[in-house]
Amino acid sequence: MSFQAYLDKIEDKTGLTPRELVNLARERGYHDPATKAGTITDWLKQDYGLGRGHGMALVHVIKNGPKIDDKHVGSGGTHSDPSDQLWLDGKATNPGTV
Repeated sequence: MSFQAYLDKIEDKTGLTPRELVNLARERGYHDPATKAGTITDWLKQDYGLGRGHGMALVHVIKNGPKIDDKHVGSGGTHSDPSDQLWLDGKATNPGTV
């Protein structure tokens, strides 16, 4: 499953776009580099029922923004994506799929 597909599934599961969840995490102070991934994944599990894989995808975006490592772009591997930029504003408005 691509990184973007993880984010799209998160939207399906929560009803919130990745950007909305990032903003909620920022309001909680979770964008701070000192915040542990487990703190964020615990919050996402408790409030939204997200498992570890989906939670860790959001942890990356919360802490690093929408850019992913080039090694995943077009690699054909498990988490291969067509671009190094993830779309955070909802799958219905993603120009790569609309």
